[in-house]
Amino acid sequence: MTIGMRAIGCLAAAALLATTGCSGDSDDAEAQDQKVEINVFWWGGEKRADLTEQALALYTARHPNVTFKTHWQGNQGYYDNLATQAAGPDGPDLFQIDDNYLTEYAERNVTLDLTPYTTSGALDLGKLPDSLAKYGQVGGRQVGVAGAENTPAMVYNRTLVRQLNLREPTVGMTYEQLFDWATEITQATDGRVAGTMDPSADYKALWLWLRAQGKELYAGSQMGFTAADLTTWFQMWQTARDSGAAPAPAVIKEANGGDVTKQLVATGRAATSFMWSNQLPELQGTTKDELALVSYPGDPKGQWARASMYWSAFRGTRHPEVVVDVMNFLVNDPEAGKILGTERGLSPNTDVRKVVGESLTDPTARATIDFENAITPRFGAAPAPPPKGHAKIRSLLTTAAESVQLGKKSPKQAAEAFLSEANGTLAT
Repeated sequence: MTIGMRAIGCLAAAALLATTGCSGDSDDAEAQDQKVEINVFWWGGEKRADLTEQALALYTARHPNVTFKTHWQGNQGYYDNLATQAAGPDGPDLFQIDDNYLTEYAERNVTLDLTPYTTSGALDLGKLPDSLAKYGQVGGRQVGVAGAENTPAMVYNRTLVRQLNLREPTVGMTYEQLFDWATEITQATDGRVAGTMDPSADYKALWLWLRAQGKELYAGSQMGFTAADLTTWFQMWQTARDSGAAPAPAVIKEANGGDVTKQLVATGRAATSFMWSNQLPELQGTTKDELALVSYPGDPKGQWARASMYWSAFRGTRHPEVVVDVMNFLVNDPEAGKILGTERGLSPNTDVRKVVGESLTDPTARATIDFENAITPRFGAAPAPPPKGHAKIRSLLTTAAESVQLGKKSPKQAAEAFLSEANGTLAT
């Protein structure tokens, strides 16, 4: 992302110039009388674009003086384009961002500080789970608002489990219990289906495992755990592979990239996959077997209400009050919530989520909402959003885990190498 990183520096400078040059010039005070055009930018597919534009059209129907200029694209190259656009004269007033870059954009003063608007009530976060609202804060400032809520979930093949007359996995089961259960599946299918995917390369799984032990993935600008911790994590999954609970390394590698169509619960290579809860409908579309959700193993207090993505405002926008009102509308309006549905994840507003749930006819989408509503009360407090360099850390973890899976390094060697490189990445 070198192009994007250079552009972010220009973007920050542009934000400062725009804020200085436009102080007192903003026409938001006269927004009821003057025409206002808000530039909105997000990533996603055609379905997301259609639903987002429908919701924005509803806002315009209620506020005829406000119109929108929308831009959207696929995830690849999104942040390069976002940074470049925001550095120019027609940067996006409102844009989608995730926790890979939220901290970096906030620390470079690219994002508008939303704290005064949450304090005044112009941006109402009262119906968001507390941990979800706080997960949009960086350095004590509210810099993003969850566009949707999501949480990690272990997706399992319910049809297969019932055919084998085995118990279904439960919330709070330990990893040792998961391995015992998974070994039964592997044995009962004569190795045709492994009991569980090996998520040792999955930062989500590692993070939740650490949090259940009172530790974090990050501690400021350093990793929040030791090489000994990571060695234990890698060894645990090596044992699972050796016992047959998890499949062979070549099979695991197929799914490490995160592609939904290559997940082992979708391809039939394993009875579980470690995913995001809102991916259940997409996964279900890949198989005739019934899939179901349960939390990752361990105490659910390790999980938190996580933003699948945020809405943030550009610090240099000429219309901050209008932009904030649009954000408030997208998050809190029931009719907007019904339009947006679950495409980005579940509505962050728990009241709106109930309305959306009642309007859904797809049983798989309803199952996602039911799971999220049932597990949310058991969540722990949210950590700080990941620091700058999170995307690189995720890649380094995959490399380290695969080096163990493929037998190239021991768990201890891979853990020590990862910590050294990861801490160096965060320090730059």
